[in-house]
Amino acid sequence: MPRSFILVLVALGISAGVAAAQIPVILSTDVGNEIDDQWAVLYLLTNPQFRVLGMVSAHAPTLPDPSAHYTYRVLVDEVENHMGLQAHPPLFEGSSLPLADVHTPRGNAGVDFIVGASRGFSSDHRLDVLTIGAATDVASAILEDPAVTERIRVVAMGFNRWPDGGDEFNVANDPRAWQVILDSRVPVAIGCGDVCRAYLALTPDQAKHLVASHGPLGAWLWEEYQDWYYRNVKPMRQDDFSKPWIVWDIITAAYVEGLATGESKPRPRLRDDMVFEHPATSDNITWVTSVDSKRLWSDFVDRLDEFTRTHAVH
Repeated sequence: MPRSFILVLVALGISAGVAAAQIPVILSTDVGNEIDDQWAVLYLLTNPQFRVLGMVSAHAPTLPDPSAHYTYRVLVDEVENHMGLQAHPPLFEGSSLPLADVHTPRGNAGVDFIVGASRGFSSDHRLDVLTIGAATDVASAILEDPAVTERIRVVAMGFNRWPDGGDEFNVANDPRAWQVILDSRVPVAIGCGDVCRAYLALTPDQAKHLVASHGPLGAWLWEEYQDWYYRNVKPMRQDDFSKPWIVWDIITAAYVEGLATGESKPRPRLRDDMVFEHPATSDNITWVTSVDSKRLWSDFVDRLDEFTRTHAVH
């Protein structure tokens, strides 16, 4: 599809989104790497408070095929097959490689979409870009068009804890991308690993009780959870199933929807070993500190139920 035509579609979608007074978002995801991306995708697409302008696939080295094309195909399968959506937000293939340096973007359709979509926004009305995988495409958008930092806010799941930072999976997949993001002045909100563990962990019994009886989508999420748990959390299939697994990435949607709180922190810089440095600065970021998990999970299953009632889901 010609780039000019994509930008026309983007502009039309933005006008409708602003008029509807929903929360406009773009999602960058490495769906298929774990189970948590699927929960975030479903929550965004079943929740009428969000207007998802598009989704961009990210690379992940632990996948059978680490390329963004593999993630793109998984994303298409999740959206079109499991959700049964014939009309859905546009899906774009992002970069299959991390940044080579902090100066050169990885150009692709996903980056073009982020930049183009952001042009309908401003510093007074920002587009939220939810980043739940390698941040390559978000950083590339900043490098390609530095003015994008005046039009978007980055909301990410990443790092281990404050004030250390740390090599959490999403960050480790492209540390240079996070150096670009933090060295820019783009507003950033980060939900870290420690907060996700504290608020978004589910044991198998809890996951089953939460979603299994909530229609075909809930049953599918439960099947995905079980499969992941047996392969990665309990490979020996022993009798103790008390260890939880964490639905990490939904923290981004929870924060944007107002179901998580954060604190303003001085903007750090990121060393090559993924540890934060803390130079004197007047610029801040938001560090998510808690999630109202009771309200989040209640809202999550309500959205699944309503979607099942109004769509032909198999």
